[in-house]
Formats: sequence, structure tokens, C-alpha cells
Amino acid sequence: MATADEALSADAWIRRFAGTVRSTEAQLTALDQQVGDGDFGTNLSAGTTAALTRLDALGAPGDAEALEAAATAFLNEVGGTSGPLFGLLLQSLATSVAALSLTTPALAKGVAGGLASIRRVGGAAPGDKTLVDALAPAAGVLEALPDRTPPTAALNAAAEAAWQGVRDTTRLRARMGRSSYVGERAAGVPDPGAVGVALLFASAAGVVGDLAPYVHAS
Repeated sequence: MATADEALSADAWIRRFAGTVRSTEAQLTALDQQVGDGDFGTNLSAGTTAALTRLDALGAPGDAEALEAAATAFLNEVGGTSGPLFGLLLQSLATSVAALSLTTPALAKGVAGGLASIRRVGGAAPGDKTLVDALAPAAGVLEALPDRTPPTAALNAAAEAAWQGVRDTTRLRARMGRSSYVGERAAGVPDPGAVGVALLFASAAGVVGDLAPYVHAS
């Protein structure tokens, strides 16, 4: 597991995220079966698998190149709504990292840009019980961190904020997305997309093997 001051590479980050998705796919699917189409775990797995294929073909990609490869995989090879939305976030991160290298300012700019793109495309706002409820607090935390914060420490902080956003979604009534059609069935269930966002940030430090300690913490 990476420590807060350990150098972070985007290639390692995406590979850890893929390991996280493999480990939690069944749990993600079970969540989505309660509030959506039941395909979120499968779609996230398809995206990370495609990303790994692209990373392997590149050999030793730079940080921006690795993020761009992951973005392209999600945008081009994943169905449903999750693929394009995660692709937009990764694309924004790739653009900012290409300009500023893999630094906390680049992460802050990339996540803020991804949030803006996702809100523009999907129309969701904080409180609608979507992945925005995890992404918005993570973006706020990143923006507030000192520029010299190590990237892994920054992503750890973003993950903590995102997990709190995930837990907050259990108390929200869905106003957007598939969950909005199931009414009270979604009560008490965290939004799967928000969970996926938190997993992305948390995977910078290591593979997450179980959702329960994060989703159900007080």
C-alpha cells in the first residue's frame, strides 16, 4: 500500500483501481441491483479491464498517457451511463496532468474540470443522489489543500471526503438517474456511482477489498 509521501504514478493508480473493482464487483452489483439496472459492477469492470489492456500495450506510459488510456477505455468501450462519466473525469485528469504533471494542483484542477463536465452532461447537482455527491466534496478538499501536498496524501483526503459523500447518499431521495425511478426502494442504499468515485480515489493508496468499512461507517 502506498504511503502519503510515496511517489505516485498514474499507471500504478489505475492498476490498483482495476484490482479494487475486481475485488468489489459483486458488492457493486448487489448495490446497483437495489437501486438501478444491476450492471454498474459489470460496467466498471469492463472499463478497468479495457484500461489495463491499453496500459499493457503502452508498456511504461507516462502519467498523462496512462490517464488518457484509461479515459479512452471508459469513453469508448463501456456501456451505460457510468462509462462516459468516469471517462470524462479521467479525461480531465489526463489533460491537467499533461500540463502540470502529477501534482496536487493538477489533481485539483482535473477533478474540478471533471465535475464540471459531468454536471454539464448529466445535469446532476449535489443532493440528487448521484456520483456528484462524492465527487463534489472530493473536489472541494483537493482545491483547499496546499500545493505541496504529496499527491497520494491529496487523494487520500479526497477519498475520505468522497466516502462521507457516499454515506450521505443513503439519506437522500434520488432525483436523477435510474435510482429516481425506484422511489423508496433506494432509501438507505448508497449511490453506486458515488461508491465508484470514492473507490477511484481510495485506490491511489492501495486496493480496496471490501466496501463495508467505508459505506457503513458512522
